[in-house]
Amino acid sequence: MASTVDSTAHILSQLGLDDDFASPVPNLKKNLNLLSEEQVGLAKMLMEMGQSHLFEQWANPGVDDDQKKGFFEQVARLNSSYPGGLASYIKTARGLLADSKDGKNPFDGFTPSVPTGENLTFADDNFTNFEEVGIKEARKAAFVLVAGGLGERLGYNGIKVSLPVETTTGACFLQHYIEYILALQDASCKLLPGECQTQIPFVIMTSDDTHARTLELLESNSYFGMQSTQVKLLKQEKVACLDDNDARLAVDPHNKYKIQTKPHGHGDVHALLYSSGLLKVWLVAGLKWVLFFQDTNGLLFRAVPAALGVSATKQYRVNSVAVPRKAKEAIGGITRLTHSDGRAMVINVEYNQLDPLLKATGHPEGDANCETGYSPYPGNINQLILELGPYIEELTKTGGAIQEFVNPKYKDASKTSFKSSTRLECMMQDYPKTLPASARVGFTTMDSWLAYAPVKNNPEDAAKVPKGNPYHSATSGEMAIYRSNSLILKKAGVEVAGPELQVISGQEVEVWPRITWKPKWGLTFSQIKKRVSGSCSISQRSTLVIKGKKVNLKNLSLDGALVVDAADDAEVDVVGSVKNKGWTLETVDYKNTAEPEVERIRGFKFNKIEQLEGKYSEPGQFTLKY
Repeated sequence: MASTVDSTAHILSQLGLDDDFASPVPNLKKNLNLLSEEQVGLAKMLMEMGQSHLFEQWANPGVDDDQKKGFFEQVARLNSSYPGGLASYIKTARGLLADSKDGKNPFDGFTPSVPTGENLTFADDNFTNFEEVGIKEARKAAFVLVAGGLGERLGYNGIKVSLPVETTTGACFLQHYIEYILALQDASCKLLPGECQTQIPFVIMTSDDTHARTLELLESNSYFGMQSTQVKLLKQEKVACLDDNDARLAVDPHNKYKIQTKPHGHGDVHALLYSSGLLKVWLVAGLKWVLFFQDTNGLLFRAVPAALGVSATKQYRVNSVAVPRKAKEAIGGITRLTHSDGRAMVINVEYNQLDPLLKATGHPEGDANCETGYSPYPGNINQLILELGPYIEELTKTGGAIQEFVNPKYKDASKTSFKSSTRLECMMQDYPKTLPASARVGFTTMDSWLAYAPVKNNPEDAAKVPKGNPYHSATSGEMAIYRSNSLILKKAGVEVAGPELQVISGQEVEVWPRITWKPKWGLTFSQIKKRVSGSCSISQRSTLVIKGKKVNLKNLSLDGALVVDAADDAEVDVVGSVKNKGWTLETVDYKNTAEPEVERIRGFKFNKIEQLEGKYSEPGQFTLKY
């Protein structure tokens, strides 16, 4: 025992301390002998930050000692994963909780105005020119997927990125994204003279909930064709929960030796990238752009080439990909905010804050539609393109910290206690808040049908959405893929039949022809146009699946199901009239647990009655004529 006491005395001496700092909490003082030098330092920090309650229920030495050490292992993780450490987290929390209690408006002193940006019209010359520039720039880009969430809100037990984007091919979101990145890599490299060795980096931010399952999904599918060295997983840690306005850290209700934690938000991606060292590696390798996106928008890569072209042409440090939004629609608006003290920023303002902000600053009509029929403030879809050099400069100043907010649920109007613990949160899209007013921050707007079809809601919640508002379900997300592909082919000159309205799982959706293609077939509109010639038509009941790179539609009339699966070096001309019984769409009751989850949450499945399938695994020129 004497040696343990001597060891503790030595540690305290090394830190320039005695054990008086622990005197207010005898249970901590008695257990100091269990702690390492680092842990004693953490205990002192917690005491200084008013967290003595964490130790009040601790047992005497010799009881639960492993759990006590586990407590400090958790504290060390929380301390190291937050820019500035736990003391900084607690200090920031106290300031934000005080502002919340006082009802302070974060926008006081700011005047909103419409920011500068580029509004694109799909398939016109301006759009195709930006796409061409974007393809050139793609080899100088890195992609970052924020994928920390499970599919519980969707009624799905897996990770969200393992869900099928659509069920004609069954490709999951992660496969879909990787195939797009590889197609961009290939197309961009082809524009360089000689041999191109570019491998576009792909980072996935995971969480405790998703990390192991994301890795397993990648490894069991050979990274969906990507080199494993291209992919980096960065795991996000949670942050400590807060029990009251004094920012006392919440003890886990099931374990007195554990601090309760919750997710901090996707804004953590910036600190993770900064601390990983990847950004500087990319800069040395000649990269110029970092593209951020979220986990379940099957259309998002349709926007990437043109938006990247806008960033390069307009020299935007930050470019938010956006969609037109109706006034008061439940989607944040990209807004320029100018403060009376001269500060200015272009950021996302949540829809429930934008309307009152406009009314309070000389716009009595609030968030109103303009002559276009849409709000002049474009809708934020959390897809960002950042210029790498200035991004590193900014993160070097901030350590990757993003301005946070707190949203406590108070028990009553006195705002003195919470219904349950809260925590600080941060959002990826708030990065521009710390940029100087001179920074070139803009947006690129594209039609929703082209770029935005998020999958967020389960069938029951989606069915409650007021008619005319987006469902954002697996049902609407898949139907949006078919709509987008149909409209693109129409623009390319194909006669595509219009949709039929159908109610699926309580949602009225447009059912277009089920048309899908691999990204390598149709990365840009110019590329798609080159693959279509003559008089082509597709009926509403048809299914067309293109799995090849060089598949040409020539005077094709399709009324049924056609699948073309060709190797990259096989060129296939699809000619003539294809008519068969095709694939029928059969509804599925989402409450029927006998059906697979992925079909239940969609409310439908395909009955593949008859199809024409052309499979070409050898190189060469082929004709599929019927």
